[in-house]
Formats: sequence, structure tokens, C-alpha cells
Amino acid sequence: MTDFLLELRCEEIPARMQLKASDDLARLFTEELAKAGLKPASIDSFVTPRRLALIARDLPLETAAVSEEFKGPRTSAPAQALEGFLRKTGLTQDQLEDRDGVWFAVVNKPGRATTDVLAEAVPAVIRAFPWPKSMRWGAASATTESLRWVRPLQGIIALLGGEIVPLSIEGIEAGRETVGHRFHSTGAIRIEGADDYAAKLRAAYVIVSHQERQAIIEAKAGEAAAAKGYSVIEDKGLVAENAGLTEWPVPLLGDFDPEFLEVPPEVIQLTLRINQKYFVLRDATGKLAPAFICTANIEAKDGGVAIVAGNRKVLAARLSDARFFWQQDRKTPLAEQAKKLGRITFHEKLGTVADKVERVAKLAEWLASEGIVPNCDPVLARQAAELCKADLVTEMVGEFPELQGVMGGYYARAEGLPDAVADAIRDHYKPVGQGDDVPTAPITVAVGLADKLDTLRSFFGIDEKPTGSRDPFALRRAALGVIQIVTANGLRMPVAEGDLLDFFADRLKVQQKEAGVRHDLIDAVFALGGEDDLVRLLARVKALQSFVATDDGANLLAGYKRAANILKKEGVEQAEAISLSYEPEKAEADLIAALDAAEPQAAQAVAAEEFEGAMAALATLRAPIDAFFETVTVNDADPAKRTTRLALLARVRDAVHNVADFSKITG
Repeated sequence: MTDFLLELRCEEIPARMQLKASDDLARLFTEELAKAGLKPASIDSFVTPRRLALIARDLPLETAAVSEEFKGPRTSAPAQALEGFLRKTGLTQDQLEDRDGVWFAVVNKPGRATTDVLAEAVPAVIRAFPWPKSMRWGAASATTESLRWVRPLQGIIALLGGEIVPLSIEGIEAGRETVGHRFHSTGAIRIEGADDYAAKLRAAYVIVSHQERQAIIEAKAGEAAAAKGYSVIEDKGLVAENAGLTEWPVPLLGDFDPEFLEVPPEVIQLTLRINQKYFVLRDATGKLAPAFICTANIEAKDGGVAIVAGNRKVLAARLSDARFFWQQDRKTPLAEQAKKLGRITFHEKLGTVADKVERVAKLAEWLASEGIVPNCDPVLARQAAELCKADLVTEMVGEFPELQGVMGGYYARAEGLPDAVADAIRDHYKPVGQGDDVPTAPITVAVGLADKLDTLRSFFGIDEKPTGSRDPFALRRAALGVIQIVTANGLRMPVAEGDLLDFFADRLKVQQKEAGVRHDLIDAVFALGGEDDLVRLLARVKALQSFVATDDGANLLAGYKRAANILKKEGVEQAEAISLSYEPEKAEADLIAALDAAEPQAAQAVAAEEFEGAMAALATLRAPIDAFFETVTVNDADPAKRTTRLALLARVRDAVHNVADFSKITG
């Protein structure tokens, strides 16, 4: 057993692509080896801005011989069938075995040297690599058949044990030499095998482990911040990005003019994080600190003084722009900004953003005036809705689209609008994801709900519905937002009808899955039809889930399904009136009596939205149904008895359907 080292060295790989590329390399390599019957004990993956690498542990020096058996056509089959089987197996007829009139082929494959397998596998992996974006380069790029890679491929290391695996691709021969850090190392570095790869590169100022570089950045950034009495605002994504930009990360602390803190903190954070890839700091009071941490890729001789100075200068220019936008935007009231929305097309079939705003304002005002959103002032709801998109035309949101809504809230507060209006403008996009805060302030709820409902109804109205993974207008997210707002605030309202209601049903199943609610129970309630009140629907679903988890519920479900199967087989779709022309058996009479009592109780409980009570009423049917099936023959020879008993089963089915369609419940 021996280890195999593979390194693919190229120009800088974009940071956002590195971790997936590392996983893809290990996956594709494993799949190629598996085709030859090889399986490493483990694979260690590495990635830096200039290299992808892996070490496959404990590979045998050759594959095992294998024998495969294939069943062919009958010996009496037409000649064409036999010819096809021979082509498939690569054998001749005299090499086949006749077993009871059926041809069998036994194909023996001798073992192969692992070196030969690797020499074929590595080029196959390189050519099949799924980069999100790739390029061709050099003279070979004139043909579409040339190699594609994320950036020009410059070198390959392929070592099995200490020996070079002879392979090449597009003129690049595999060897044992690599390069170290672009500035801290010169010349080629000779790698003897998998065991010295990471150590020799570390000596050349390259840390090959992405995870180790992340750990260094987190630890050193924290130390640098703490030395000045600050702390780093946690940002795992930025840590990973900085690790993808450096091979020898060195976090450095710098500062900026505290006067810039007059700009909203979200603006400063985005300037630091998005534009500069800096870590944001807070002071001992929890407020934004006038400082930052950048991550250098070198050990500077001056300790990073010049690097920090250069970064401070660039950041000052960025923050000056942000402060200018902040000052200029506040000179124009939001109501004036909103007038510009008529110049922006929302959708060619749905008019401008101003048209959308007017629809949202009317709907928000209606939600408030009808009391659907309790304690909501209709005047303030309309005002907030009319201004909620105004910041889209501001300079700041033009620079930082991520701050739409947030900046509108700041501008509203700055011009003295009510806090409830400013908060609604700020938060009306929420929730934007499953973990986001759900608004509860009445004005915010009205505006946010109106905005999302208008989006859904408008796009469904022009038949722009999500298909498969395609959802260009984020309608799935909008529907989840509506569900979260409605359920979190207990809003009683019809959310949709038709196709849009079905769409809500699908989204509800996704949203409730994390809460442990079974999707088949949601189907069972939606299948009743006419249920467009999400609060009432979920109350019924949760009561149903509790019920089917009990013995009574499970047994009633089994009895219902038995009854439904009999009715389906007999073609009974509607219950007929029961007319007893004979003396019923005891179990039959008991079931009739139980239905007489349970049906009105369940119906009254459903009407009062006391769904646990409805389930309790259904539970009383469990024993009578069990007894009925144990002692009564439904398909009696007497036509009158048969008709009556089928009608009784139909009555059972219909009684259950007043609560939920049990046919949709699995189990």
C-alpha cells in the first residue's frame, strides 16, 4: 500500500470557487479509481489560490483481477441476438457457456498496475472538471477541443509513493516540482512524495490547508483586535474568502477617521466587507469601532505598516463616497424620491415600480382598515407603503443594492417621519430567508404582507410561475415570507385561490417540514378544498398529527382505508340514505349509533375551530368500526343488507372527510 499525491497548479483560482473545486477533485478522482476497482483508504484535500491538490492514502500497487459473469440470450434465440451479446462481451461463441439452454459469458479481467490506472484517471478528471467558469489559453485555444481550466494550467505533480506517474495533458508533463509563495519563495521545490508535500510548501510560505488558513485568520484577527480593546464581528464567509485570497495569511489592524461613523453602520460594514474584504470591529460598548482588519499575503519587513497605510488610504476614499451619498440623499424627501419610481419598469406586463407601489399601498391600507392586521393605522400603513420603495432611486442604494429598505428607514427617520413608518420601510422585505426575523409591528406587517402578496398575485396573473429550479422573480421566497408573517402574527385572511393556493400548499410543506409537520397531513387538509386560511389550516393539521400518532388515530385510519378500498372497488362515490329493512346485527347498530353521535359533534367542533375536539369525536368511531369489520359481512348475499352496509361505510368515509381527507395520509 502506498500514497498518491496529485497537485494541479495554475494561475489564481477565484476564492469563491476553491472549496467546491477541492471537493469536486476528490469526488471525480474517487469515481475514476472506482471504475478500475481501486478505493483509497482516505483522501486528504488541499486548495490555495494557485493549486488544487489531494493525497489518496493506501492505494495498492495493482488492481485485483476480477471475473464478471453476464447472462445472454437463449441458445434458441435468433442469430442477431447472439451477435449483439458477443459484441457486448467481446467474446466469440466458442467462449460462451451453455447452461440449460441459456448462453452465459465469463469475462476475466487481469489486474492492472495502479500507475497505469492513474495515468488514465488524472487526465480524465482534468478534462471533466466542472468549473463554473473556465477558459482556454495559448495556441491550442484556437480549437474548441483544447483543454479548459479555470485559469491557465501550469504544472502537475503526480507521485505514487516516490515515483512519478507518467502522464501528460496538453503538453504539460507530470513531475515532482512545484513553486512556493509568489514573493517569499524563488525557484522550483522538489517534492519526494505525499509525506513531505505540506511541510516543504510550508517552508516556502504556502499553507496548503484551506481550513488551517481560516483558523490562522480567525485567531490572529482576534488577537489584533483585542490588543486595541476591540472585538471582531463574526463573519465566517469573509474568513473563508480571505483564506481563498492568501497562501500565507497575515491579519493586520488599521483604523479610519471616527468622523465617518456618522454614516449608518450598515453602510460602513458593507464598505469594509464587500468592497475591501476587511473584517469589521466593535468597541467595548458594542458599537462599530473606527478600525478594520485586512489580511495580507506576506510577512512584511516593516510589520505591515506600509500595507495598513495603503489600505487606510483606499478605505478613506470609499468612506468619503459613502458619506457624500448619505449627505446628498437626505437633501431630497422620500416623497420626492418616490416620484422617480415611474421611470423604472417593474415588469413589462405589470407596469412601473410606481404602479406596484400604488397596488401595495391600497392593499396595505385595506389590510389595516379591515382589521386583518390588528391595531394598524390605515393612514400610516398607506404612507409607509407609498414610501417603501423610494430608496431604490437614492445614490446610496445605487451603490449598495443590499441596503434597499434599510436606507429608506434611515432617510424616513432623518426627515422626521413616524418611527412606525420608518421601521416599516426598513423591514418590509423581511423575512428574506428561513432564519430571518419575522415582522410583528402592525405597520410593518401590513406593508410587508401587501408587498409579497402583490408580487405573487401579479406574476401568477401573467402566468409567470416558477418552474423546476427556475424562479427568476423569487416567488417561492415571497410565498414563504407570507406564510411566516401570517402564521407568526395569527392573521385570519384568505391568502390565495386557484393555482396560487396550490403553490402556497407546496411552500407550506417545505416551511413546516423543519417544524416536524408531516407533508401528507397538510395534503389531507388542503384536499378538502376551500381552505385558504393558513392559521386555521395549520391548527387542523397539528391536531390531526397528534391524533394519528395515537392508537385510536392509527386504528381509525386503518379502518377508514379498509372502508375506502371497499367503496372504491364497489364504485360507491356518494353516501345514500340508510334505510333499514332488516334487523341489523349488533355491531352494525352500534356503528350507526356511534355515527349519529360523532358526526354532529365533529361538525360543531370544526365550525368552532376546536380541532382537537373534532378528533376526539372521530376517536369514538374507532371501536365500533373495528367491531363492524370483525363481525359483519359487507358484501352479504342479501342485496338490501349489502346496499345498506355500503351506505354505512360511505357515511364513515364522509364523517372522516369533514375533518380531513384520510386518503392522503400515508401509513
